[in-house]
Amino acid sequence: MTAPTAGSTTATAQRLLADLPPSPAVWCEGLRKRYGRRTAVDGVSFTVGRGEVLGLLGPNGAGKTSVIKMLLGLVRPDAGEVLLLGRPARDPQSRARVGYLPELFRYQPWLSAAEVLTLHVRLSGAAVPASEQRDVLGLVGLGERAGDRVGGFSKGMQQRLGLAVALVARPELVVLDEPTSALDPLGRVDVRDLVLSLKERGVAVLLNSHLIGEVERVCDRVVILDRGRVAAAGTLAELLGSRELRLRLDGVDARAEARLAATGRLTRSGNWFTVTLAEDEESAVPALVADLVALGVGVHAVEPGRISLEERLLAVLREGSGAPS
Repeated sequence: MTAPTAGSTTATAQRLLADLPPSPAVWCEGLRKRYGRRTAVDGVSFTVGRGEVLGLLGPNGAGKTSVIKMLLGLVRPDAGEVLLLGRPARDPQSRARVGYLPELFRYQPWLSAAEVLTLHVRLSGAAVPASEQRDVLGLVGLGERAGDRVGGFSKGMQQRLGLAVALVARPELVVLDEPTSALDPLGRVDVRDLVLSLKERGVAVLLNSHLIGEVERVCDRVVILDRGRVAAAGTLAELLGSRELRLRLDGVDARAEARLAATGRLTRSGNWFTVTLAEDEESAVPALVADLVALGVGVHAVEPGRISLEERLLAVLREGSGAPS
């Protein structure tokens, strides 16, 4: 029997590694950080998968920005481990494919928007041609302002430029700390669309935002921090629970009531009927309404609903503080 050569062994190992799923974009375990007597972060652990959008929520002082700074190597944790794109966060190579928009930033006012991007491309060591840099400025709505000096930009325009800087070096992970804080409603929609387009391209996004509605629209999972700890975490479905369907009906007989009950748990208050739906049963709603009409039921209103992320966040924070709900 012929012994395997070093070359064949290496090739076999490479094939086995290629078959393994990619490491998470972010993996952190047991992060802790104290500033003097104050514990800012206490045992925080979570992951962000490749192509996943994870929202980081919590009140002011909950530790969100401290966590982000520890993930990016800007602050050294007192305890815990961080991997970025499969590498230890202390390794500078781990941040080479990470785009970051901090909450507070300033660019040199004498530079043009195009020059700011060129500077950051050089600092990142990435090879991004000028045409691609112009495309990134166009992506954030600054295509026609590429030659204008940053000192004349409004807060919203500087926020857009910050987004361009975070995206220009072709990142595999983008960390956005309050990306819509200075933007008008149209700008917020642009950021939402941008985050969704990153997700479609397989780019992971960690989003810290006080705009809960935006988080609810774009995030796959949410981590809620309170007083430096993870108070709740999960998919939106896990955090928000089952969907409900409220219907205002007339002429409901036993057959119609049985049809309603077959769709989900049924409760009634006068002529309002509430059906609790499983996540995979939302597609059954049109058929339910059609069947009710066929049974002679008068359907006057159909209102889908579910607890909002804001309500869930407030409930989690009240539970953590011991306040009555």
